[in-house]
Amino acid sequence: MPDIEHYEILVIGSGEAGKNLTWAMAQAGHRTAVVERKYIGGSCPNIACLPSKNVIRSAKANWFARHGAEYGIQTGSVSTDMKGVLNRKRKMVESGVQFHLDRFKATGAELIRGEARFVAPKTVEVRLNEGGRRTITGDRVFLDLGSRAAVPDLPGLSAARPMTHVEALDLDRLPEHVIVLGGGYVGLELAQALRRFGSKVTVIERSRQIASAEDYDVAQALLENFTSEGIDVLLDTRVRQVAGLSGQEVRIVAETSQGEQTIRGTDLLLATGRTPNTQGIGLEAVGIELDARGYIQVNERLETTAEHVWAMGDCAGSPQFTHVAYDDFRVVRDNLSNGNRTTHERLVPFCMFTDPELARVGLNESEAKRRGVEYRLAKMPMAGVLRAVTLGETRGFMKILIDVQSDRILGFAVVGVEGSEMMAAVQTAMLGGLPYTVLRDAIFTHPTAAEGLVYLLAGVPAKAMQQPA
Repeated sequence: MPDIEHYEILVIGSGEAGKNLTWAMAQAGHRTAVVERKYIGGSCPNIACLPSKNVIRSAKANWFARHGAEYGIQTGSVSTDMKGVLNRKRKMVESGVQFHLDRFKATGAELIRGEARFVAPKTVEVRLNEGGRRTITGDRVFLDLGSRAAVPDLPGLSAARPMTHVEALDLDRLPEHVIVLGGGYVGLELAQALRRFGSKVTVIERSRQIASAEDYDVAQALLENFTSEGIDVLLDTRVRQVAGLSGQEVRIVAETSQGEQTIRGTDLLLATGRTPNTQGIGLEAVGIELDARGYIQVNERLETTAEHVWAMGDCAGSPQFTHVAYDDFRVVRDNLSNGNRTTHERLVPFCMFTDPELARVGLNESEAKRRGVEYRLAKMPMAGVLRAVTLGETRGFMKILIDVQSDRILGFAVVGVEGSEMMAAVQTAMLGGLPYTVLRDAIFTHPTAAEGLVYLLAGVPAKAMQQPA
């Protein structure tokens, strides 16, 4: 075996959890190295979270321009310069990558560009991007391998060379007609953006509603909004075959409730879920076991089945959000310093950055009913939130679930402008174990979105009277 280089801390993958752990350990004086094969800083600043929101904002600017008359603003004809959209996004990405490079240098951590594969316990061989190989071992090893777009096994799909979110966010042309496979977070966010840029868009979803994990009324509000913007949505539809080449012409043969149907478009966007990057790097050979879905098996402290090896983020089966990966980093970091932090019963917020946003924290009605949790419900249209009225964006509603016997908040959901900021206020109260009445009786600035919570919570039904023994 070639010479082995030794580090105290070895991190594989520079995503949200990996990079933060790398910086923290290096700053604490540990000899630390991180191996990254492609995206410095992970997917969030390069190809996912931040780039997608950048492009979505450009689409919103297009929407404002087309609706200027509603705000008393007269504009001429509006068109989309996709090269301009792409350049705006690239500038943001380049700035973010430089920030990460500077941070690695400032902390003293070594950034190794290449692809790692385990050759012995806690030891990897790195095939360097610039050529050559290095063999590296760590006293403690941390895996932040991430995930990638899943490609279903459908006849003709791979041959059609569909876009994933990566290629969709790098478009320098405006597709004529995009067919989107999948009505989840990625598919819906990009479908709306592309429609606002001027593409014809068809969304195909196999479930009976888009955003299948959400309550029916939430999904229906999203659907109605999409329909109002001219997006075709096919529900309860299963793709049987794909033909053609994305970027030129594609044909989808699908089974719908009305029978077989052929959908034609120019481009195909695949948004049917994620799969972990856990294959082909020798995990099983060094005692790092995977679960039935291919994710790394971890306990509540994110320890794997191999001694002194941890896994974080998507590859560990954590909810696939950057903010969860950051919390994974905090769990591991604190426990390395004799803490006792776990992932058990974390309160994870969700936000889909469609326009308007869908934001949720805690239980929704579907989950509460499944678990047999009784609740009191208050619901209010966004038209009753004066901030929404002033912005001229009153689509959607918000609702909150309150425990039947106590005033504990069980969950909150909103489809509405600035909904994520409203959710953050509710989440803070939930984390603090505060009764909903604290928010109800609070003085919020007028007119803000958070002020709407006061009026929503004023409508919470009273607790049921307890029968005497």
